[in-house]
Amino acid sequence: MKFKLVLKEREIMDNFVVSARKYRPETFDTVVGQQAITTTLKNAIRNGHLAQSFLFCGPRGVGKTTCARILAKTINCMNPSSDMEACGECESCKGFHNNASQNIYELDAASNRSVEAMRNLIEQVRIPPQIGKYKVYIIDEVHMLTSEAFNTFLKTLEEPPVYAKFILATTEKHKIIPTILSRCQIFDFRRIKIEDIVKHLLSIAEKEGILAEEEALRIVAQKADGGLRDALSMFDQIVSFSGNSITYAQVIQMLNILDYEYYFELFDYLVQGQTSACLNLFNQVLENGFDAQNFLSGLSQHFRNLMIMQDSQTIPLLEASLTLGDRYAKQTKKCNVFQLLRALELCNTCDVNYKMSNHKRLLVEILLLQLGEIFIPLEATKGVEPSIQQYSVPKENQTPSSNNAIQSPINTEKVAPKTDAIPVAPSVTNFNVSSGRSSISLKNMAEITSPKKEEENRRNIPSEDKPFTQQEMENFWQEYLVSMQKAAPVFCDILTHAQPNVQENSAIGLKIANEFLSAELEEKKKDLLAFLRKKLQNDGIHFVITIDNTIKSEVSVYSPQEKLKAMSESNPAIQTLKKDLQLDIEL
Repeated sequence: MKFKLVLKEREIMDNFVVSARKYRPETFDTVVGQQAITTTLKNAIRNGHLAQSFLFCGPRGVGKTTCARILAKTINCMNPSSDMEACGECESCKGFHNNASQNIYELDAASNRSVEAMRNLIEQVRIPPQIGKYKVYIIDEVHMLTSEAFNTFLKTLEEPPVYAKFILATTEKHKIIPTILSRCQIFDFRRIKIEDIVKHLLSIAEKEGILAEEEALRIVAQKADGGLRDALSMFDQIVSFSGNSITYAQVIQMLNILDYEYYFELFDYLVQGQTSACLNLFNQVLENGFDAQNFLSGLSQHFRNLMIMQDSQTIPLLEASLTLGDRYAKQTKKCNVFQLLRALELCNTCDVNYKMSNHKRLLVEILLLQLGEIFIPLEATKGVEPSIQQYSVPKENQTPSSNNAIQSPINTEKVAPKTDAIPVAPSVTNFNVSSGRSSISLKNMAEITSPKKEEENRRNIPSEDKPFTQQEMENFWQEYLVSMQKAAPVFCDILTHAQPNVQENSAIGLKIANEFLSAELEEKKKDLLAFLRKKLQNDGIHFVITIDNTIKSEVSVYSPQEKLKAMSESNPAIQTLKKDLQLDIEL
């Protein structure tokens, strides 16, 4: 009895076929995620407009070789359907299914890349098909052929016999010589969408009698990065691990992926001002064996998803289930777009510097502290007793016995007195509409988050932005010009002719003579913004810059076209030189 069970187990093992082969599409309609290409090929067969040679290019695992085989089978089918699909019953189709077709040749260019291999192929092309209309030659990984082999193959590819069709497949189209590309009809296969992969995996799970959570298969699809073969390989691996039931927890454990719950929890800590909890959560991630850069990548993706949920027009870009979409929608209400932009900028900078850092953990921890300053809950702290450790600021020449004294941070049992002061976060609303960039830099962030600068900001900046009039703004504008006249005369000239005017939402409109002066203003406007925000007691002040060529400025800044025109007027030979040497302006 035991011997029979062993034999049965061996038989099952011998009969196992991986899902990528078992469920390989056999008709155009079953190809996943390449409807545009399959429709084009079917119409070409129906109308008799088949090219002599095709080039299928795209990432791995998206269906290039599969479509090549289906095309070869269909054009040789003796009884194709009205929808231009192979019947699967004729002699040619049966020969194809049994790998015994005499009309279809597959060549792996990675192992047959020499001139001799191409000469053998050319000799075979001369023999007409015995069954069916066409002899089809499928050359996979064609970019691996040598230059000599390409040149040997070139003449046959350009003028093949009427019965010969060539289908070339490659993942690196740029490595194929132009003379080959010009003789092929090129089809660019795209990465398969996550939704298409999830649907395909669900259908396979149903056929195999496997219970699978959609969210679990979505993680597999995201990990596959648009490659269906990779997704099917991971699916087989997870089935071996979990049996006939696939859950989200099993998938993230098997693929070593950080659970999105970490990021939802982390963001809640950030908006609550609990930076210490953020650091503890990051430590927990490291203790669970995850790499800090994977954590950083997932955090950036989380902020991106929150950014997408800020605008109803970008919601379709969200690669998540409906349940997760609802959670992102709830979290995105706790922040604004400028905070998310700044968070993404910091995450990107941290990611760029990660490999060069000698203390990678510290780099990510600094990032979390900076994010805590960005998402500090200003509205939530109004009228609430602030935490001693986070909000109290010692005043000069003030003794502990004073009635208004603030309790020492060391004595945490005492309670701080009520105050209207609000902790100052880095200004994320200083967003330049014309340039689309935040006016705060990493240097400014370091200055703002330093203890000395933080104390100064808390003393000088009020809890709410105050409205201001055109006259008030102009008075301080002139005061700034007088103070900077000697230090930056060119910059002051730009400001003198900028015609500042107060607009809605604390915006100040500026008119600049040309784009070069606008670039000069962009570089030096930081001090001016800081001056106006302090004087006008409004931290939301930002500039809206427009180009007005009618404005006259004493600063002579010329574009390349203007320089050429001025030089040509004084020396007409310059135009002749430009024309003879076929020179152009360098922009």
